[in-house]
Amino acid sequence: MKTRITLLLTLLFFVGNVSFAQQDEECMTKLSIFHEYVKAKNFDAAYQPWMDVRNKCPKYNTAIYIDGEKILDDKIEKASGAEKVNYINDLLKLWDERAVNFPSKTAKGEYAAQACQLMYDNRQLLNKSDSDLYECFNAAYQLDKETFTNPQSLYTYFSLMVDLYDAGKKPAADLFNKYDDVVEKVEDEVKNYSENLNNLVAKEDAGTALTNKEEKFKRYYESYLSAYDQISGSIDQKLGDRANCENLIPLYQKGFEANKGNALWLQRAAGKMSEKDCTDDPLFFKLVHAYHGLSPSAKSAYYLGILKDKEGKISEAISFYEEAIKLETDNFRKADLNNKIGLKLKGRGNYGRARSFFREALRLNPSNGRPYLSIAGMYASSANDCGDTNFNKRAVFWLAADEARQAARVDPTLRSAAAQTAENYMSKAPTKADIFSAGNSGQVVKIGCWIGASVTVPKI
Repeated sequence: MKTRITLLLTLLFFVGNVSFAQQDEECMTKLSIFHEYVKAKNFDAAYQPWMDVRNKCPKYNTAIYIDGEKILDDKIEKASGAEKVNYINDLLKLWDERAVNFPSKTAKGEYAAQACQLMYDNRQLLNKSDSDLYECFNAAYQLDKETFTNPQSLYTYFSLMVDLYDAGKKPAADLFNKYDDVVEKVEDEVKNYSENLNNLVAKEDAGTALTNKEEKFKRYYESYLSAYDQISGSIDQKLGDRANCENLIPLYQKGFEANKGNALWLQRAAGKMSEKDCTDDPLFFKLVHAYHGLSPSAKSAYYLGILKDKEGKISEAISFYEEAIKLETDNFRKADLNNKIGLKLKGRGNYGRARSFFREALRLNPSNGRPYLSIAGMYASSANDCGDTNFNKRAVFWLAADEARQAARVDPTLRSAAAQTAENYMSKAPTKADIFSAGNSGQVVKIGCWIGASVTVPKI
């Protein structure tokens, strides 16, 4: 009897394995069929074999979900009305299925935000309110902030908050907190992509050619940095004057006592007042000193420098700015501090010292071209003061153009504007006729005063 049972179990096991093997073979064949159709963009032909594999072997291969998204995107684009709604809902379902069947290959925040964006893009058809959509994005953000990185979705998330604030459904405190959340997230992503790009820029500067793979990564990093740069401007534009001093000061005055022991609240409040130039109000003084006393940091030292600036105590302000740089341990943020301090010195006309801070910012973050443009602008502004002859004054514009070209070379967000700036400076530099008249083709011209640099006259 025992032997018969063993034989029966063996037979069932064998039959089961044959069944699974046949199923796998069928799924493999149909997966190959629909994948080839997808590659040829024949999505209609791909649909049925894809659905067969999706239903029979949902764990067979991630191509079910990667190609399935393309197939359903095509269906959504071509459909309308109820049929389109069905395909949208099926795509949302597909992403849920992917999360169940391939959890390690499905970033929760990324796909949750993607689902919210799909609903937002079809909000009228799906009858979704701003509140519904905001709660969707907020849940995605809370679920997995690390992978909620899509620039468009980050902007949509914040835009919905502004719309709800304007409709009286969200208070000002929630609006400004969400602004800080999203801006900090964008800054984190910019830092990440900039650091990756910096490695490639450093390799190129050392004279080493990038591999094909590195070239692709470089374009990828530059693409995302351009996208984040675009939405940063859009986020600030969407916030507009809602975050003006008239709104910020009473809000933070009201919350100060309850939050004077909350370093994050104090830092954000001081930061927002600094951004919006509300630093003349006594509240800014209270915020900065409370923040620095509670949690001395690079940011608190920088804000103390702003206070000393306002008091006209320039040397003390510089001391605090330099302390901020020493306290900052992250090179990307240290570069940002150097650039901010350089801008303050530039605004005061202290060009020589400003350039030192700009050069340090470039050393720490070589893919940010803004310090190059600032240096170029200072050179151009100093042309009349730093040249001893008319020719040499105009020669300063060669230096300015070279700095602008450097900005265009390293920074994808400035490429077009920096190139145009360089052309503008070149139009003010000596012409071939001027060089011929001066008889100094190929010679080195020394530029004096704070610039203290040399430029070689182009050969004609």
